[in-house]
Amino acid sequence: MSYVNNIKTFVRVYELGSISAAGRDLRFSAAVASSRIIELEKHLGVRLFIRTTRKLTPTQQGELLYKGAIKILDTIEEVEGGIAEITSNPKGTLFVSTPLVIGKQLIAPLVPKFQELYPQVSVRLRLTDRNIDIAEEGLDAAFVLGPLGDSEWRIKPICEFDRILCASPSYLEKHGTPKNADDLIKDKHKCLLLRFPGISEFFWNLMVDGTPKRYETSGPLESDDGEVLTAWSLDGHGIINKPRYEISQHIKEGRLVEIATQTPPTKLSFSCIYPHKRLQDPKARLFIEHMVKACKQQVNLKIEHNENLDLTPPIG
Repeated sequence: MSYVNNIKTFVRVYELGSISAAGRDLRFSAAVASSRIIELEKHLGVRLFIRTTRKLTPTQQGELLYKGAIKILDTIEEVEGGIAEITSNPKGTLFVSTPLVIGKQLIAPLVPKFQELYPQVSVRLRLTDRNIDIAEEGLDAAFVLGPLGDSEWRIKPICEFDRILCASPSYLEKHGTPKNADDLIKDKHKCLLLRFPGISEFFWNLMVDGTPKRYETSGPLESDDGEVLTAWSLDGHGIINKPRYEISQHIKEGRLVEIATQTPPTKLSFSCIYPHKRLQDPKARLFIEHMVKACKQQVNLKIEHNENLDLTPPIG
């Protein structure tokens, strides 16, 4: 299996753009990852990457190998998955991502139960608020917040979250309290924006007379980490647009105040997305089915007990 392992290492180096990152991801040292790439290059008689101190760029041969390697590994995975399905003994590693706060509050606590049910399946859970390309990053599934548009992935809806606009008492004392969305723009309020690289514009969708309306908000502070925005708002630096579950405790204790209640933000959808081919893999299918069902059960429990997740009942 050494050649297959070298191929797997090559694929992760290609996808992550770094030998050390691939080593961490595969749980061995950068030296081992580097030696596997060198061994593969010697076997093929070509260079697969152009290495500089700052960047790792695939060669033309590397690009070609990646396209073929993905097919090879998918075939191996499908065959192993079929054997595992026959023996009712799925095994292997699943790569999954989820947004930070909902990941900590809802997703992460549910993962160990799945692993207990299927002890030969490992789960690598990545928590991040940035936009995820599940194909490029080799993910089996991703939990996502927000609209997906014309997504090329399969989608399992879970529920919808209420969102609110809020700010700290110190900010409102200094800048005034907006009653509606128009006040945000007219009075040039400082809106704290969740923005990712490559996004050229930003707007908030707010409900006006029961209809969503787009408002191009602005402010001096932006981040790709939602928890940073909450911290800034708590310190009096501006207004945030947040799922209520993220900041309900701050609202309850008076550290944040809900504002512009006449024009609240649109609800935030919560879904699980995955590539079509992943359902051919028993462990991926079992994980997705288990997690979506468990998430819906947790949402229902929290609604019944009036707990903090302020949700719309599960979808489906």
